[in-house]
Amino acid sequence: MIDTLLDVLSWALLCTGGLFVLAGGIGALRLPEFYSRLHAASLTETMATILIFAGLVLQAGLTLASAKLVAIMLFLLLTAPTASYALANAALQSGMRPVAQGEDETT
Repeated sequence: MIDTLLDVLSWALLCTGGLFVLAGGIGALRLPEFYSRLHAASLTETMATILIFAGLVLQAGLTLASAKLVAIMLFLLLTAPTASYALANAALQSGMRPVAQGEDETT
């Protein structure tokens, strides 16, 4: 009984994480300018990482593999926002300004 419940919960987490990845990919393609695309990608990466790795940990059970998955997840959760910040900061320092709402990107 508990094995079935863990399987259902892990697959729900994996599928939800996959949907977040899909939404982030669509956002990166559809959003109009650099900073909004970066925002969609970075938020999606963080949330999808949590969901997918949580589902994988439930699939692995209480093993060394789950400890490694948790370590990888923590590493990604620490480095991904830092990388997104560095990318946005580099774009801002190079002169790329955010587009105000209602303003055309080419101006």
